[in-house]
Amino acid sequence: MRYCCPTSIEEAVAILNTDEDARCLAGGATLVAMLNAELLSPSTLVSLRAIADLDGIRHTDSGITIGAMTRHAVVANDQRLNNGLTVVRLAAQEIGHPAIRAVGTIGGAIAHADPSADYPTALLAANAEVEVIGSSGARTVPAGDFFQDYFTTALAHGEMITSIHLANADPGTVSSYFKVARSDGDFAITSMAFCGNFDGSTCTAARVAVGGCASTPLNVTAVDKMLIGAELGSDQVTMAAQALADACDPIDDVRGSADYRRLLVKRLLPRVLQRAIDQGSN
Repeated sequence: MRYCCPTSIEEAVAILNTDEDARCLAGGATLVAMLNAELLSPSTLVSLRAIADLDGIRHTDSGITIGAMTRHAVVANDQRLNNGLTVVRLAAQEIGHPAIRAVGTIGGAIAHADPSADYPTALLAANAEVEVIGSSGARTVPAGDFFQDYFTTALAHGEMITSIHLANADPGTVSSYFKVARSDGDFAITSMAFCGNFDGSTCTAARVAVGGCASTPLNVTAVDKMLIGAELGSDQVTMAAQALADACDPIDDVRGSADYRRLLVKRLLPRVLQRAIDQGSN
């Protein structure tokens, strides 16, 4: 296995395009474990640790950009991720344990595309965009299009993730994240993220995402529309929760059955709405 440590994005892309079996090495929290388990055996590892342009969180005119090599711990503690973007910070806080958050990166996590992971669900709710680059140049992919199937993304051969962009939220936007797992730090049995607005306890805008209940994180536009005008605790929220559960396509696995996951979806929706209201009042 060849190991490369480029110092620029352009150099990394060039290496990726000369070896079809090359893989990017970000924080290594997932990839190294897969290598140790002999689930992967790439011919070339392209370490991204020396590319300074991939690290850090910065403001832009349109929102906030998170570099692909930004560690989970940094995302989890950055107070600029507030209001409608709090959901991303809350998701980062749920990833693994402190040691994992200290080395794992947001780019590596979303490139793995596990539908039970924390970031994909939160980024979908936040309507994030993933910026990627390859030999033909850079392009931007909405989170809803980036995650395509189990462990499958929209990345083409020779492309790599450079950053995640979060647009400025409308004034008064709030967000929340809730995960049910077998143990602290585990992947989700079911997770749910919310971004939206409230007038008192009445929802006036909504975007809900569910994780762990399909091959990708799931957003159902019809459910978002059902929540508009719904008051917390009303039958309208109950009906929206049922519609969201019906739209899921979960599997039975060691973490839980499909039926249990659908039940969790119905229970989680009122909770994430209440958490979002509470977050807005803090």
